[in-house]
Amino acid sequence: MSLWPALCDEITRATGRPFRLQNRRGAAGGCINETALLQGQDGRRFFVKLNDPQQAFMFAAEAEGLLALRAPGAIRVPEPLCHGVVAGRSFLVMEHLPLGGPSHPARFGAQLAALHRHTAPRFGWHRDNTIGSTPQINTWCDDWVSFYREHRLGFQIRRAAQGGGGTGLIDAVERLMAALPALFSGYQPVASVLHGDLWSGNHDTDQQGQPVIFDPAVYYGDREADVAMTELFGGCTPAFYAAYDEAWPLDPGYRVRRDMYNLYHLLNHFNLFGGGYAGQSERVARRLLAEAE
Repeated sequence: MSLWPALCDEITRATGRPFRLQNRRGAAGGCINETALLQGQDGRRFFVKLNDPQQAFMFAAEAEGLLALRAPGAIRVPEPLCHGVVAGRSFLVMEHLPLGGPSHPARFGAQLAALHRHTAPRFGWHRDNTIGSTPQINTWCDDWVSFYREHRLGFQIRRAAQGGGGTGLIDAVERLMAALPALFSGYQPVASVLHGDLWSGNHDTDQQGQPVIFDPAVYYGDREADVAMTELFGGCTPAFYAAYDEAWPLDPGYRVRRDMYNLYHLLNHFNLFGGGYAGQSERVARRLLAEAE
């Protein structure tokens, strides 16, 4: 069976209602996956991601991540319907949420804080997933600093060393990893459920003005990591940060740790794209070292 009829069958099984395709079109969805919007003869619409068969694990993890973010009921998240492999393609089908409605940054800030109040006893998650197309290790750990050192900075800098990262970058990040406890003096993070990849391309507003988050890299960690990434590529408006801080004030040390958390994403961008991210990562690491020492 060809791809689209097979996907229609999968949607029929997942929803318990026959789905007959009326039309499909390409949809915006990033650079990693092929995406499409399917509309049925009954008017229902579904958003579909497609990739090579070996990427089925990525979609399985994303589906579980969406469910984890939906569970607290704090913020709108698209519902995953089904995932797997058909016709030689891995796929993820989820509900289609029309986006681009009126922006409500204060509502987004308050709802993100409410999401972060959903916590776990330990840091990590029950499965690994991906950050972009890079594996993300989520092995459970009782200590946040150890988790972040090993599974975030350590994982990325080892990949950077294998991929041509210079000795200056490697040295700066390894020294920072050893100095991490100094950046947490007087601060004990709780294990909040995190979106994990909360840059501006992964949140929006629906047609009714409700904030929506999607394309997650979920795990339980310090909530500052989510807030920090909203500042990495452009940032949210002051109203967002004011509302978040009113709902759950950030620790004063966040301004330093923000760069530490975003270093993980800068290193990942170096490992994915190379270029100037190596120099930027090294500068951030050395600046953090000066704070730690």
